[in-house]
Amino acid sequence: MDKRIENKKNIQYSHLFRRFILLTMICSLVPLLLAGWVINIRYSRFARERMEKTLETRVDYHRKIIEIFLKENKTRLDFIARTHTIASLKAKDQLNHILKSLNRDSWTLTDIGIIDENGDHMAYVGPYDLMDKNYIDTFWFKEVMERGSYTSDMFMGFRKEPHFVMAVLKHENGRRWILRATVNTECFRSLVENVRIGKTGQVYILNSKGIYQTSPSSGGEIMTLAPGFESKLHGDVTFRFLEANHTDRKVRQIVCETWLKDPRWLLVVRVNENEFFEEVRYANRATLVSLHLSALIILIVTVLITRHMVSVIKRGDREVEQMNEQLIQAGKLASIGELSAGVAHEINNPLAIIMTEIQLLLDSKKRTPITDQAFGEQFVDSLDQIDKQVLRCKHITRNLLKFARRTHSVMETVDINVFLKEVIDLMEREAKSDGIKFTPILDDSLPTILSDPSQLQQVFLNFINNAIEAHEDNGYGVITLTTGLAKDKNGIVITVADTGSGISHQDIGRIFDPFFTKKSPGRGTGLGLSICYSIVKQLGGYIHVESEMGKGTCFTLTFPLKPPEDLNMQG
Repeated sequence: MDKRIENKKNIQYSHLFRRFILLTMICSLVPLLLAGWVINIRYSRFARERMEKTLETRVDYHRKIIEIFLKENKTRLDFIARTHTIASLKAKDQLNHILKSLNRDSWTLTDIGIIDENGDHMAYVGPYDLMDKNYIDTFWFKEVMERGSYTSDMFMGFRKEPHFVMAVLKHENGRRWILRATVNTECFRSLVENVRIGKTGQVYILNSKGIYQTSPSSGGEIMTLAPGFESKLHGDVTFRFLEANHTDRKVRQIVCETWLKDPRWLLVVRVNENEFFEEVRYANRATLVSLHLSALIILIVTVLITRHMVSVIKRGDREVEQMNEQLIQAGKLASIGELSAGVAHEINNPLAIIMTEIQLLLDSKKRTPITDQAFGEQFVDSLDQIDKQVLRCKHITRNLLKFARRTHSVMETVDINVFLKEVIDLMEREAKSDGIKFTPILDDSLPTILSDPSQLQQVFLNFINNAIEAHEDNGYGVITLTTGLAKDKNGIVITVADTGSGISHQDIGRIFDPFFTKKSPGRGTGLGLSICYSIVKQLGGYIHVESEMGKGTCFTLTFPLKPPEDLNMQG
């Protein structure tokens, strides 16, 4: 029955523990995680928008740099054409000097030449042999003659390698001539790719037909058609996402595009989405790790605190149960006290009669002497023994009354050594019949104490009786009684040690509880040690017990030389 109740309580504590954890998770972890996830999502969105805006600004800024580069070179050509005559430009080393001046800071232009209205070279400076070439049928020549200035797309031309030219038309003395320069392809490509982002980023330019004007870093060649070209003319920087093939897998890329004003080229910046948003993802991971680590710490602390709370509740429940048991035992003791008071009164009446009869027998012996001397001595000894046992019974009944009604103790000077010898003499016959030997180790220099001898007798008789019963399974044993002075010199120490069966660790803390006994039914009430504990405490002493299963038990009793003041005043 007790085991089922204990199991039921353990199940209730487990349910309580789980409910505490669940409530804590609902009240703390769930809001924390929800708030953390919402903040993380909002931050991710904000960070992505900021990074996209930053990329848009960089691309737009780079577009302006490219436009400035192209416009600056065209302006230079236009300035040279307006400030020089054809004759001055054709003068010896003049064109070469102009090319060097234009390339003073960087090698921007590959060559420079003057072409008449018939498409023939009038002067040329550069690494190619182009003086005998005629350009009247080339597309760029026609565009310049029609527009007055022109920047071409990439083409092969007479050089048989990709390049593009800038040209301006000049009218002089009724004649027209063209100042043309070829932009250095590598210089221009370096300028374009200056905005490259990360390891996977690539920057290139397409013309209005989707032809590469610069070659991308991975895949695609200059003057070839870009795959999937669908861009239309627009004035702003645009974003789009596309799936690109990378080795054996597809990679999602961000494509940022903007159109140059002159010429109408499309500046394209492409970067892998994973690389571009790597910092955002790193921040997200750090935030989520911190968030979940905080949640884990909260959960661990909650488990520990909840476990402590449940243990406190368990301890409180046990204390309540013990208090209830003590109340029940107190009720039992009260009932037994009332019963013992009635029994004591009832026993006192026949004891008084026995005392009277003893006195009558003694008086009869005086009036009529017994002729048989041996019988007479035995008769007197028996009457003395009866008298002693009647007095003992009176002491017992008085103790019962004390237990029931808290009667006053009778304080006397007690020699503990003599007192213990009398107790041993009284119990030795019974002990020998059970094969048990007494070994007294008494300190002769021990001072006397002021105490209640009748209560002391009850205490030691109870301890010795228990020691004798502890040997019943062995059939033999030793009971050692030792006396000595306490360490503080203000009291005496008595030990009652046996070689019996011992007391288990589970029971040693309960042996002084009322009605606790390990004896078989009918052999003990469980009140002996409880009453002894109360008597020793009332006399100002205390009890310490040590025991080991199978090896025996040792009770150590300490009494003051003088009893407590309130008890002394009562005595």
